[in-house]
Amino acid sequence: MSKFVPPQPFESHPDNLNRSQLRKHLRQRRRSLSFEEQMQASEYLALNLLKNPDLHRARHVAVYLPNDGEIDPHLYMDIARRKGVNFYLPVLHPIHTGKLVFSPYYDGVELTANRFGIPEPAFSKGLRRPAWALDAVLFPLVGFDENGGRLGMGGGFYDRTFAFSRLRPRLAPKLIGLAHDFQKVKALPIEPWDVPLHSVVTDRRCYRFRRSAPA
Repeated sequence: MSKFVPPQPFESHPDNLNRSQLRKHLRQRRRSLSFEEQMQASEYLALNLLKNPDLHRARHVAVYLPNDGEIDPHLYMDIARRKGVNFYLPVLHPIHTGKLVFSPYYDGVELTANRFGIPEPAFSKGLRRPAWALDAVLFPLVGFDENGGRLGMGGGFYDRTFAFSRLRPRLAPKLIGLAHDFQKVKALPIEPWDVPLHSVVTDRRCYRFRRSAPA
């Protein structure tokens, strides 16, 4: 098998594409990856996550089920579970609209598609972990830059759920975006409501950021 060479980063600028156009382009690009390319990217991602200092002491980690060409964290999860890490999936909160709760994710857990068609555990009062009680959160990105700017799907679920981390950073879990390295762009505007990331991990490397202290 020939050595896998990840696609090159997309060096664009907001002056060339608006956020909607950039989101569409990057989503199309990651969907175009072959099964082999996705598997290789997952292997490299797992290696880089295992080296990320933000995860060394994490025991309760939120994760996601990949779709739409998102980079797949399952290989990392398989390894981390053997080290005692517990994983949780985001669940749309049925009362607090626009926010997420987190339920345990393990082999055999029953999943049901939410209104976006994404599988999630059933909302259960007895099976939830509050956002502040997580050690780390791994979530998918559509785009990112080296300064911590990021582009998501536009729903704002993670920003609303972890807004408390701005005022209480010591209570906040490590917020780690995952992406294919070609999803890196030259620059993205950082919006006032964007919750800062601790790092972004890709199939090529880990980008770590300095989080500003609250004003």
